[in-house]
Amino acid sequence: MAERGLGAVSLAAVAAQAGVSGGRVQHYFRTKQELIEAAFERANQLATARIEAHSGIDDPGVLLRVVLTQLIPHDAVTELHMRVRQSFTALGLADDAIAARLRSQYADLHRRLAELIAAEQAGGCISAGTDPHAAAASLVALAEGLAYYVLIGVTPAKRAHEAVLTALERLHHAG
Repeated sequence: MAERGLGAVSLAAVAAQAGVSGGRVQHYFRTKQELIEAAFERANQLATARIEAHSGIDDPGVLLRVVLTQLIPHDAVTELHMRVRQSFTALGLADDAIAARLRSQYADLHRRLAELIAAEQAGGCISAGTDPHAAAASLVALAEGLAYYVLIGVTPAKRAHEAVLTALERLHHAG
């Protein structure tokens, strides 16, 4: 998926890339849809693990910055993960099952980030008039939009990171 896009994914192509028989792949995945859904789950697990590696951070502002900047590719591994994620996002436009999963995941991500923003509000770092849920959704949209720009070569990763950090600074200066 990351190398050739979702259109190139087939049970036979995956078997060839893995160096196994088509029957072996079909033993685990009866259809292309099952294969794609399993890849979707794996990509999400990897992204979650990357973010959870920083879960020991107690400062909500630092954790907010870490999570948002992890949404932007910054090395070969995160670029691969983001290419797959962006492919699934595009697939969600035509696949109701993927779209439902994306909505659920975004709701959870927005909720978690809104909690961090609310904690920053309680500490006086962000204005009490800021809607944490709206701010969380806007920050995620900014980070993921910039991630897409990084992946297609419109914006360098460093500039995308700086833009997200600037948006966070503006949110904090509003407090």
